[in-house]
Amino acid sequence: MSAAENKKLIERMFDQMTQGNTRAMSDAMADDFRWTFPGNWSWSGSWESKTIVLKELLRPLMAQFTEYRSSADFLIAEDDRVVAQVRGHAITIGGEPYEQTYCMIFRLADGRLTELIEHCDTALVERVLERPARGRRQQA
Repeated sequence: MSAAENKKLIERMFDQMTQGNTRAMSDAMADDFRWTFPGNWSWSGSWESKTIVLKELLRPLMAQFTEYRSSADFLIAEDDRVVAQVRGHAITIGGEPYEQTYCMIFRLADGRLTELIEHCDTALVERVLERPARGRRQQA
């Protein structure tokens, strides 16, 4: 797929997520999908395979929110990569507001997400969220 087609796919995904469809991203993942938090903090590392990402990262994460929406402020595409500045709007089950800003770097192949590298406000994450179980997570 072209960079423009990849960008359009990510744009449609975030259009769905803006409406509260939190499954839009998982629906777009390839089976060999990898999600990485770079750096040196408690969530640093990679979750590899769609099954592991859903079971060990996303389901426990989303269970911490009463509601969650995200929207892309802008997207930049080149070759098989799309970079998105994203805003997350959520409330935790403990009543904490979770207003997050992300830089998400997606890699795509054949119309599917194969990788996400997520940069975010780590202090906010550490303050209001429980970190996922370590499971089969690989260090970055």
